[in-house]
This record gives sequence, structure tokens and C-alpha cells, in this order.
Amino acid sequence: MLFRRAKSLVGLDIGSSSVKAIELKPAGKGFRVSAIGVESVPPDSIVDGATIDGGAVADAVRRLFANKKFKAKDVVASLSGNSVIVKKITLPTMTEAELSESIYWEAEQYIPFDIQDVNLDYEILDSGAQGQMEVLLVAAKKDKIADYTNVISQAGKTPVIVDVDVFALQNAFEANYGFEPGAVVAILNAGASAININILSGSQSVFTRDVSMGGNAFTEAVQKELNLPYESAEQLKKGQDVDGATYEDARAVLRAMTDNVLLEVEKTFDFFKATASNDRIDRIMLCGGASRVEGFAESLRERFATEVEQFDPFRQVGMDAKKVGIDNADDYGPVAAVAMGLALRKVGDR
Repeated sequence: MLFRRAKSLVGLDIGSSSVKAIELKPAGKGFRVSAIGVESVPPDSIVDGATIDGGAVADAVRRLFANKKFKAKDVVASLSGNSVIVKKITLPTMTEAELSESIYWEAEQYIPFDIQDVNLDYEILDSGAQGQMEVLLVAAKKDKIADYTNVISQAGKTPVIVDVDVFALQNAFEANYGFEPGAVVAILNAGASAININILSGSQSVFTRDVSMGGNAFTEAVQKELNLPYESAEQLKKGQDVDGATYEDARAVLRAMTDNVLLEVEKTFDFFKATASNDRIDRIMLCGGASRVEGFAESLRERFATEVEQFDPFRQVGMDAKKVGIDNADDYGPVAAVAMGLALRKVGDR
């Protein structure tokens, strides 16, 4: 039920290099963007998903909401990385009531944290045959949730839902592309410090993983190898020449780093194929700031001999750049997928 919503929410994607926000309003049968923004976060304010400098992050969120086009006070944020566990488990078939009573006990066997320290959610995927049911279990550490909700409160907004990055991507994909029965699609969101991977079979998420490697690793490698300041390394990474170095100089470093990242992606795909009933991936949808690293998409295409497509979060969800006060919508597409998926949530959602 994507299209019935009581009131508007702001989807806020708090990343380690920037914060992104989107607010939507209903338009016909779908939605259009009524406000959008991106603000940089100082380096090392968020490390491995942990908020090191909450004040700096709250300032960035405040700057974002200084844009008067944002009207809603309620915010949806999301987590990823090693503070979130997503597991598909098989249990004996039981009623909803029985499951809600026994889920904590069941979850304890699968979650490497103290069950008292996590918030738990679950969804029945398949109450299948042979007396078994498949349940998707999601556990997030309470202290990490508190970090994010505190930052949002500090910035003067109300946190109402904390989601998981990989599921926000799935939401954005559904709204813009729909699900194709039987098609296996891998969504890769390459951020500054991590890559979120969600593999969908039809409308179901069948495998998720966060790889703790991202765009920063490329910048640091170029910085170290060519002895450059961070900003120059960042520009080179995107294919722009800088004082004292050309993109050609950086090409070998970037290629080596791309190989390292693709090795991790390949391991993920291998894990998936080993546990799934099919061993193919029909297409890869690519998004995230680090997906813009020169040559990254081509390398992905070559390595996996599969269709690689840039994920466009505005494919069905309309946006008039002038009306929302931005110069170039193309700059926002690669980084907006998680925020879009969050903005599509509604209060009271599971």
C-alpha cells in the first residue's frame, strides 16, 4: 500500500560524507518531490555507522532544513552496517500471536548481540508448506538508533521511524521500477564508507549485505599514492584533473581500488548463489555517490557480464528542478535513492 498516507514525512539519509533529505507530495496516483537537499558532513563525524561528532551532524541536518521548502516536522531515518542484522530464518508454522510471543527467544539464537540491547522487527515472508514458515528478522542496536534519533531531535525535528538502508532502497526501486516476477535484481548503493547490497527476487528481498568499503577508500588511496590534499584526490576520483596531477595519474590507483571493491561484491554474490535456489543475477541497479567513480560501472559490467543500470529515483516520482530550487537534477539522482525510499514511508508503517 504505497499510496495511502496520512501526512508527509521527510526521508533523511544520514551518510558519512553527507546528509540527504527528500519530502514528497501526492500527485495523481503517485508522488512528486516538494523539497530536496544535500549537505556535507565534516570528515570523521560518522565512522562505521557510529556518530562520533553528533553536533557536527546535527548542524548539517539543521542547514538542510533551513531550506524553507521542507514543511514536515516528522523524519524517517535509516541505519546500515554492523549495528544492523538482517536474517531470514525458518521456523515451525505458528500463528501471528504465537510468533510475537516467541520471536525474542528465537532471535536470540541468530543475533550476536545481547537481545536486551537491540530493537527487533520481523515479517513473515512465507507461511509455506511442510509445517515451516520463513521469517525475515531485523535487529538494530538501540544505542545506534539513539545516536541517529538524538541528532534529528537536536536539529529540531521529530524522528518517527528508523528503517534500514537496504529496505529503503527496495522501497525506492518499487516506486520507480515496479517488481518483475521471477527477475533477480541486485541493488548496489555505493556510499562514502559502505556499499549496501539488496538482492531481490521478484518483490522479495532474498539477500542483503553491507560491505564496509566505499568512496572514501578511493579518495584515500589516490591521496596517499599521489601525495595530494583530500579535496584534490576527491576531484581526481571523479575524473577531473587538478593542480599537480591528471586523471591519467590516478587511473591505475582507482582501478586497483575498484578491483578490491568488486572482489567484495563478488563474494556477496557468491554467498547469495550458494544459499539461493537460482544462481543468476539478471541486472544490477547502481546508485550512491561512489558509483560515480570514473570507470566503476564499466568494471562492474565487465566483471559480472550482466546489465548494469544507473538507479534513477526520479524515474516515476516527478521532480521539477526549478520548483524545488536546484540547478541540476542529475547531480541528485545518484545520491537520492535511500532518502527517496524513506520519504515513501508512512507513519504507523511496519
